[in-house]
Amino acid sequence: MTMFQSLILGLVQGVTEFLPISSNAHLRIVTALLRWPDPGAAYTAVLQWGSLLAVIGYFLPDLGRMLRAGLAYLKDRSKPPSQDARELLYLILGTAPACVAGLLFRHAIEGSLRSLWVIASALIVVALLLAVVERRASHTRHFNDIRLRDALLIGCAQAFSIIPGVSRSGSTLLAAMALGLTREAAARFSFLLSVPIVFLAGAFEFRKVLHAHDLHAGTMAIGLVAAAVAGYASIAWLLRFLRVRSTIPFVIYRIALGALLLGLLATGRL
Repeated sequence: MTMFQSLILGLVQGVTEFLPISSNAHLRIVTALLRWPDPGAAYTAVLQWGSLLAVIGYFLPDLGRMLRAGLAYLKDRSKPPSQDARELLYLILGTAPACVAGLLFRHAIEGSLRSLWVIASALIVVALLLAVVERRASHTRHFNDIRLRDALLIGCAQAFSIIPGVSRSGSTLLAAMALGLTREAAARFSFLLSVPIVFLAGAFEFRKVLHAHDLHAGTMAIGLVAAAVAGYASIAWLLRFLRVRSTIPFVIYRIALGALLLGLLATGRL
């Protein structure tokens, strides 16, 4: 992999990780269209550490407050946990389903699930589900209204993001809005929920990337920096967007991209 390829893939990763359009799908599609080698699930998982830096940087005050509250509760359990301590617990428990799914289906993640046919189908199916939720959801609950049951259900939805094309952001947004959260609250919880799973996925795959003969440290670093910068901008933009707009533009984009991809595959052009 060249530095230019890593830069482009880092930008794609950063922009699409937090939008409900699937970063894994876009990395796979971009490399296929440009006739670049498939970077593989391991490279993709480590590249997401750039997005991890973005979300930590953006939500650093919130994460710091949660960690301090969690440590305070562990030191003194005579009092009930604060809201911040509960939110930290929700993030940890909400990550468990995706961890289990990742371990159970790790071979499929690196193999059959990376099929462009699977990606195209997932883009369209999740778009239709998102459209239904947008139409029927109440959008009345706020971030502080999230409870353990909500976190576990959203975490189960996140587990489906092991399928490229589903989108971790898309699946968690969909579930959170279905539970009545406002779009902004759903996006906020989705971003914070990404921290544990993205870190663990990258750590799990880091050894494979470290021993890759065609990927040097400098090349990987360029991709990570690009993903971090683009990811930070993507978070800020999407939170502003969802305060006043719905996710329907992303629904349209997913369906159009999925249909285009199916057409290219069916005609042998891809």
